[in-house]
Amino acid sequence: MPMLGGVRPPIAALLCGLLAVSALTALGLGTVHEQEVPQALSDAERQIAQDAADSVGTSINASARAVRRSAASATPAGSSKPAAVLRSLLPTGHPAAGGVLLDPRTGKPLAASGEKVPLTGVDAKDLARPDTGNIAPRVVASGTGAPRLLLFARVTVPVADRKQDENQDQAGDLRGDQEAEERGLLFVVSEKVAAPAVYGAGRTGQLVDPNGKVCASAPTTGAALAAATGHRALPAAAANAANTSVHTGDVSGSVLGDGRHGLRRVTGWASVVSEDGKDDASGLGLTVLTAREVPPAKAGADHMWFALVAAGALVVIAALVTLVLWGTMQRPLLRLHLSAARLARGVGEVPEERAELARPVPVLGFGEPGRAGRALESIRRQLLGETGPEPEQEVRRRPGVRALVLVCALVIAAWGVPLLFLLNRVPAAKAVPAAAVADQQARTEAAADRVQRSLGGSRTDLAAAASALSGASRERAAEVLRRERADHPTFRSLYVLDRTGALVQQVGKQPVRTLVPPTGEGITQVNTSGKIPAVAAYARIPAPGKAKGAKKAADTAPAVVVAEIGVDALDDLVSRAGLGSVWLTDERHRVLAASVGFEAFQSLPSRRLTRLVAKTDAAPGGAGKSASAVLHAGTSPGEGLSVVAAAPLAQKGPAAGLGWRVVSAEPAAALKLAAYQVQARTMLAGLLALTAGGACLGWLHIVVVRPLRTLTGCAERLAAGDRRTVLFPVHHDECGSVTRSLELLRQALVERDRGAGAGLAAVPAPSFQCGSAP
Repeated sequence: MPMLGGVRPPIAALLCGLLAVSALTALGLGTVHEQEVPQALSDAERQIAQDAADSVGTSINASARAVRRSAASATPAGSSKPAAVLRSLLPTGHPAAGGVLLDPRTGKPLAASGEKVPLTGVDAKDLARPDTGNIAPRVVASGTGAPRLLLFARVTVPVADRKQDENQDQAGDLRGDQEAEERGLLFVVSEKVAAPAVYGAGRTGQLVDPNGKVCASAPTTGAALAAATGHRALPAAAANAANTSVHTGDVSGSVLGDGRHGLRRVTGWASVVSEDGKDDASGLGLTVLTAREVPPAKAGADHMWFALVAAGALVVIAALVTLVLWGTMQRPLLRLHLSAARLARGVGEVPEERAELARPVPVLGFGEPGRAGRALESIRRQLLGETGPEPEQEVRRRPGVRALVLVCALVIAAWGVPLLFLLNRVPAAKAVPAAAVADQQARTEAAADRVQRSLGGSRTDLAAAASALSGASRERAAEVLRRERADHPTFRSLYVLDRTGALVQQVGKQPVRTLVPPTGEGITQVNTSGKIPAVAAYARIPAPGKAKGAKKAADTAPAVVVAEIGVDALDDLVSRAGLGSVWLTDERHRVLAASVGFEAFQSLPSRRLTRLVAKTDAAPGGAGKSASAVLHAGTSPGEGLSVVAAAPLAQKGPAAGLGWRVVSAEPAAALKLAAYQVQARTMLAGLLALTAGGACLGWLHIVVVRPLRTLTGCAERLAAGDRRTVLFPVHHDECGSVTRSLELLRQALVERDRGAGAGLAAVPAPSFQCGSAP
């Protein structure tokens, strides 16, 4: 079987490999420079802007869905007055600043509520056409100076009986078309553009439109406000960058600003756009801009000197190892190959070549090449009749080529092991800047806010569904439940309990565990053990009207509607790129959901992490606060320090009483900090050197050292008088060539012995072969 053999290729590959590693070491370490603002901070600001943009998009989408849902609900029975219809579409507590019903035929308002809705550019007739699908929201200027978000929905209302109120003013009545039984209107809601939710002390947040005009700003005070007003050109620049990059797939980025009062401004931007770009918020062209001023890092040591010293040392080691292997293995083996071939020619039938036997065999090197050379010289003298076979003697084994290869490996390891395990190690407490720890905490608070908003939205929507279930027939109730679950993929199961706790109706999967009928509305944790955590939103179903007999009906009416929220939905809420491992824990710090694999109600990976989370627990009368640190999180075996943070889920709202926490842990080595880049590249250089050295020296051992040791033993036995062992070449390289030559010399010795001992018995058949594959 052919093999890549010979003594030259492994040694040449070893030299080339070590020189390549030295070059990569010089380039890899020499190009790492300490930045005034680490890349980790710029990346974190970009991710914070992305978190805020997702929050803005979620809020806009939820508002648009709420308006469409309200428009699809039934209008007050027996009334077709615009004011009554509008009141039913704008319930008390709605966040809308104003609302209006438009006549699609004329575009004129039929009823209005709240502040004046800016309708410039709104074509009611075109928008009211039912074949255009959902109407996309718009951001428009208003008379107050602050932009407004317009949300649209089509409303279908019944026309009152023609005989009723015949003298009613036609302009104020919805019966404009005497022949129609229903009429379509355009419902428009005006809302204030919500400011992006940003976290972290001194951080500003702005929402800008495609033209770079600021639509809303997060509350800022003091130094943060002064910093925001000092960079008025940034919103337009961020909007331009977002509009340009969104076509290339880039929806977020970061910019490093100029120095100011000894601080550097880090700005992050992110487009308010979903992954598929098909939601309500994606078409608005909005961009979230966040910024924070951070102290510049102290100038660190230049790593070029270390890179050059390490690369130079490896070059010296490569040259030294190559010279040693060339002088003690390659050169002697090649000479041995030539000498054996010359002796093999000398025993041939050509008289001119027999003179080759007169030339002594030079003995070069130590170990196996030297021993094989001495054995060849003894065989040459035996062929000339000068001596007989040398008696086998017990010789003291001295270090040979195997020991030489081991020494070369140790020399290479002496360079690679310190780089892999010792050099350029910086404690994470010193390597991770305080700003990076603060950013981890800010993003964890944003994740907690995202979970809280989702749970609050589920509770609000469920309350609306509960109102629709009041007094509804069983068929109507089933339709409401099916529509509610279709609108909320996060709902694993929807069911209705009567006042005794019996399950009356259900859609979706089987509930993990049903609730005891609670009072009011809110969010609760259903179970505290089991294989699947159960979290549910619930809302009390209002009793029907108070007509006669209603009390008896109310006693038997359904009491509460419950939406069981799937764990997968919670996993998606806490999962964020660049935040590391994230867990959602209950009040006993047991895991309910996570961005990584987990078992229900398991403890956090380390006690240090649990102690940090305990610091966020509320003191008596308090609400709890976030905490962060750099410590061993224990998220995986052998992992080093991590930047960890914990934040209470909510300090107010429906989830405030749950006592939940969002906990995150990002390995410090994953941050783009110069210290960790140098450490990673140093370890890579050491690993490459050990790999190249081990691979090439292992190759050399397999194709040269082992065959050479076998060859040397065969040559010494042949010199000692063993004529029965056939020397069979295996490899087509120097060792194979020497083996073939030794076989020719053995046959010549057998012929000589046969001629000298005429009349004796023939030589017996060979007993075994020498030179087989090791």
